Amino acid sequence: MNAMEFPWLTAIIALPLVAALAIPIIPDKEGKTVRWYGLGVAIADFSLMIYAFWSSYDFQSSTYQFVEKYSWVPQIGLNWSVAVDGLSMPLILLTGLINTLAIFAAWKVTNKPRLFYGLMLVMYSAQLGVFLAQDLLLFFLMWEIELVPVYLLISIWGGAKRRYAATKFILYTAAASIFILVAGFAMAFSGDTFTFDIASLGMKQYPKAFELLVYAALLIAFGVKLPIFPLHTWLPDAHGEASAPGSMILAGVLLKMGGYALIRFNIEMLPNAHVYFAPVLAILGVVNIVYGACCAFAQTNLKRRLAYSSIAHMGFVLIGLASYTEVGISGAVLQMVSHGLIAASLFFLSGVTYERTHTLMMDKMGGIGKVMPRTFALYTAGAMASLALPGMSGFVGELMVFLGIATSDVYSSSFKIVVVLLSAVGVILTPIYLLSMLRQVFYGKQSEELHLDAVVPDVKPRELFITASLLLPIIGIGLYPKLATQTYDVKTVEIATHARQVLPVVARQQPASLYSQIFTAPTLANAQVDSLVNISK
Repeated sequence: MNAMEFPWLTAIIALPLVAALAIPIIPDKEGKTVRWYGLGVAIADFSLMIYAFWSSYDFQSSTYQFVEKYSWVPQIGLNWSVAVDGLSMPLILLTGLINTLAIFAAWKVTNKPRLFYGLMLVMYSAQLGVFLAQDLLLFFLMWEIELVPVYLLISIWGGAKRRYAATKFILYTAAASIFILVAGFAMAFSGDTFTFDIASLGMKQYPKAFELLVYAALLIAFGVKLPIFPLHTWLPDAHGEASAPGSMILAGVLLKMGGYALIRFNIEMLPNAHVYFAPVLAILGVVNIVYGACCAFAQTNLKRRLAYSSIAHMGFVLIGLASYTEVGISGAVLQMVSHGLIAASLFFLSGVTYERTHTLMMDKMGGIGKVMPRTFALYTAGAMASLALPGMSGFVGELMVFLGIATSDVYSSSFKIVVVLLSAVGVILTPIYLLSMLRQVFYGKQSEELHLDAVVPDVKPRELFITASLLLPIIGIGLYPKLATQTYDVKTVEIATHARQVLPVVARQQPASLYSQIFTAPTLANAQVDSLVNISK
């Protein structure tokens, strides 16, 4: 069997799951063996995906690679169908890195360590399955399996209000998942053939009203996960109560599942409906940016402030997806990768400070910079990346999104100006609330409850390694963006081209009047319509 014949993707998904099933029989009393075992499995799986992609993945191809398809439950049309392309490959690597570091970050977990590391590995496997699934029903199963470990990780190892946060998380995300199932069955039964194969569903022709309803249903489902205002309220509570490893995965991977699904399903499979919803995505993106930044100001809890910052940063993903340009969609993907790294580093460092101060309230953490200078330096680097400092990955992602929407020929000039200006307001607010956070936490007025005269250790070698493992790719991508963009550029060009192909058809149906009546936003100029029609011919 040569390298291409080996079922790499099945092995990558199955390894953490099978390893988790073996944890109950591992002889271990204090949890030390289990934590080494969990870390070893995560490293092995991450190494496996790096080897597979490095040795056999073609970066110049936009088609699916490593395709594996086996009949699983033929009675209901469920197939084990997995594959990888330029859209999923960088997110798979991000998932491997964040999960491996999150398991390493959980080194001090002593409460039910077998259950904890078992849940971490099951969640790892399910996340990989979401990004690799090419069967819609398989995608739904992986999406649902991932919810259970997150719920338990928050409800058992979270903070004082952990049960409330965990319950809110599961209610929001499970209720939203119903829309995936309903939309999936509706598309599967539509037309002359019944199938859950994602590629086949994308080639079906759907009635206009039907496609709009399916798009709306999926937008709600994936909007909860991204999250999109006003479906976001579970996120600050979940982050506020989750442990540091849980927050790393929430911000680093789970939010990206929503953005990935919007591209894979809403844009690729339902391009006709995307024409009508694209301006809505742009508007919601602006709302996310401004609302998230304003709410971050009001937070006195460190992790809740970072949670609202994540909501704001996901707004750039929505604007990029709405741009109809190659650079805009590429920027949206880069923003997901970049934010995953940045948010994971900031939430991990918030856990480091919590271990020393036993509080997340910023007004009770003042002055710790005196005894934790290295932690302050690392926190500052993460904050600089989050506020899009040039030379950091966040700057490149946001710049590409701005260029994408500003150069789009689909929208009117007035609409683009409003979107860019309001988004820029969020960019201005971001450094203000992040720098004020650093000042208050590390050099603010010292709380009487915080005794800095006691021994408060600075960042330790393990913590330094975890943070450096996240900051290095952040800086690397910021200085040389091609490190990331070359993995998906061919795919994003194809996605943008595919989405634009339907514009001339919809333009003939006078979408301008529809927009003016419903969205009061973009128009397709007559010259642009004629140009697109000629291109399509």
